Amino acid sequence: MVDTNRIEGAAEDTVGKLQDGMGGLLGDGAMQARGKARQVAGQAQGFYGETLDTMRDLTADQPILALLAASLLGFILGALFARR
Repeated sequence: MVDTNRIEGAAEDTVGKLQDGMGGLLGDGAMQARGKARQVAGQAQGFYGETLDTMRDLTADQPILALLAASLLGFILGALFARR
């Protein structure tokens, strides 16, 4: 199952590329900058969705490993916050 963040991120990246290109054609630096920022945001959202998909697949394939990893993370966070 594909996370919707991957699809939305790809769409945002594409719109950003179009906006960047239009800004270049029109000589509008502000539009180009907004397009580049949109591309980066879209790529970040796509990466986030890909990471969620990977974690979902990992936990479905190896639930014991996922449980151990979550327990270890909880232990480390508990130890860090207990010191304060």
